[in-house]
Amino acid sequence: MARLIIISNRLPVSITERNGELIMNPSAGGLATGLNSLKSDREVHWIGWPGINTSKKEKQLAITEKLKTLNMVPVFIPKDKFSGYYNGFSNSTLWPLFHYFQQYSDFYEHTWRDYQFVNYLFAEKIFKTTNEDDIFWVQDYHLMLVPQLIRQQYKQASIGFFLHIPFPTFELLRTMPKRRELLNGVLGADLIGFHTHDYVRHFISAVRRILGHEHHFLGRIRLEDRVVEVDSFPMGIDYHKYADAVKKPAVKKEVKRYEKEIGDKKIILTIDRLDYSKGLPQRVRAFKLFLEKYPKFQGKVSMVMIVVPSRDNIKHYNTLKEELDKRVGSINSKYGNISWTPVQYYYRSISFNRLIAWYKVAPIALITPFRDGMNLVAKEYIATKDDGKGVLILSEMAGAAKEMVSALQVNPNNLHHIADSIYKALEMDEDEQVEHMRA
Repeated sequence: MARLIIISNRLPVSITERNGELIMNPSAGGLATGLNSLKSDREVHWIGWPGINTSKKEKQLAITEKLKTLNMVPVFIPKDKFSGYYNGFSNSTLWPLFHYFQQYSDFYEHTWRDYQFVNYLFAEKIFKTTNEDDIFWVQDYHLMLVPQLIRQQYKQASIGFFLHIPFPTFELLRTMPKRRELLNGVLGADLIGFHTHDYVRHFISAVRRILGHEHHFLGRIRLEDRVVEVDSFPMGIDYHKYADAVKKPAVKKEVKRYEKEIGDKKIILTIDRLDYSKGLPQRVRAFKLFLEKYPKFQGKVSMVMIVVPSRDNIKHYNTLKEELDKRVGSINSKYGNISWTPVQYYYRSISFNRLIAWYKVAPIALITPFRDGMNLVAKEYIATKDDGKGVLILSEMAGAAKEMVSALQVNPNNLHHIADSIYKALEMDEDEQVEHMRA
């Protein structure tokens, strides 16, 4: 049986070095979370960056041998190329544009060259460690050139590509100088997947209007020598991993600790990576508006805001962090007192057990990104609610909103709508909560 080769920017484990010893830890992020739930009868191998940059051959060999036992192959990216590829073209050009933040999208020829270099580097590693009979599944916006590079070498290979973030409209994509190269790169695949049908439509429209390839029936693009299938495949989670974790003694211990700290107050949980697409300052503003509109809840409800550090070497992320700090400080100084902190703000990563415990104790989850390819946090929160009690307030701009229609859906730009939805969630009786959860 052919092997399944998953190719992604980052491996599902990250290597760090501590006192000369190589340590492996699970990688964070939605891609790793989603793909770790993959169930396959095939032998699965993974090719990607191991989370560490080193040019020392002996260290590269040691890392390669350590990962070999997990069927993982590292791609070592030169330090002088990594920033331009990752912080530059991937996350300062593609990420903002694909999330409809065109004003943040910068294009520089040197970062494009670094992006090309790293995509070719991945292709070289693929050809050294695989054969044409394998099945290839390329992941996400970091590696949009790789499907075509594989196709050029392996003419008959089965190649898939999945984009984990939104795909923008033609009007946005056309502003990108390298749009043709990116589309042609992805079209090296036989099957192209997105989270939602809207992203499928945007991609097909862009291919037709930029490259001139017509589609036959929705989802079939005819090229000169073959047909490419395009479809939506909403990513899920390993439900039992989260549902069963609630029963673990270590999690129950954390739950008791949080419940003791919370006391008779209620909390609204919001957890995200630091990113401007998540609408974090707007969430704080909406909560402040809620306290102003419904003053009876002052002193009784807190927002627990967990923000996981991310890309802090990119200018717009530093600016976002500063704004978020100021807004949290402002609301806490205006409304807080010795016995109540309106926004409990944690800028850090948290362990899996503590994450599950927060999900469990929070009667409300507030997830309101401006744009999100899917948003697995919403699904994780629901999975921990074994008793069916709890309310999810979800942005209609998240891919998950297409599936989670029973959530309280809000426009992330409408602060009054969010504030009123918080009030509605707090006033919702348990029977209605269960009805929403199990719909």
